[in-house]
Amino acid sequence: MSPSRMETKPVIFCLKTLLLLYCLVFWVTGVVLISVGLWWRFMLGPYTSLISSSPSNAPYVLTATGGAIVLFGLFGCFATCRGRCWMLRLYAVFLSLVFMTELIAGISGFVFRHEIKETFLTTYSEAVMRYDGRDDRSLAVDGVQRRLLCCGVHNYTSWLSSLYFPVGGIPSSCCVTFSDCSAADLKDATMAARKVHKRGCYELVTSVIEGNLGIIAGVTFGVAFSQLIGVSLACCLSRFINANQYEMV
Repeated sequence: MSPSRMETKPVIFCLKTLLLLYCLVFWVTGVVLISVGLWWRFMLGPYTSLISSSPSNAPYVLTATGGAIVLFGLFGCFATCRGRCWMLRLYAVFLSLVFMTELIAGISGFVFRHEIKETFLTTYSEAVMRYDGRDDRSLAVDGVQRRLLCCGVHNYTSWLSSLYFPVGGIPSSCCVTFSDCSAADLKDATMAARKVHKRGCYELVTSVIEGNLGIIAGVTFGVAFSQLIGVSLACCLSRFINANQYEMV
């Protein structure tokens, strides 16, 4: 055995170990994406109608992407253990595609954030105007107001021009204390002002998003650029394995 080949084998072992660990982390990322996609679909389904006027495909995209990552994560482990150069290169190509997709998605979300806010304002305002207390969008509005302790679009006065106000007043989901809110109070704009939350939901949601925008961007781009680690490891391992096979010949 040549000295250079003896030096190459420990490097290959080290690269294989690192790439296997990376594949495991990559596989876990896929499982997390599948979980988030299913959670979004079944738990946040009603709330998506407040974000966009048309049905959102985001849960299905997340689930499908997570499934692809899980499969290629397993493929990466298999390629690493087998030590086949073409498999490692194919895995590096897939990681590169994932990197570009995540980078484009992150940049698009940052660039079009104002358009997203305007769409949310339009759809949420429409949901308040057409509120009836029974359909999915109305129940979603109630859920947002209860969880975020807010009322209306900009404040409780958004309800005064809604179709529901002449019939039922301001929804009870706006109440600071439910037991202290009577139906008569909620139909009286002056009395309701003392019983409901003062802050509007649109302002609260957008302020939370903008306040955490740096964290969201950092995590998004951090995850995206982590794919380059996998690409580098796969390419380096392929190169060393190829060089080792050449020396054997």
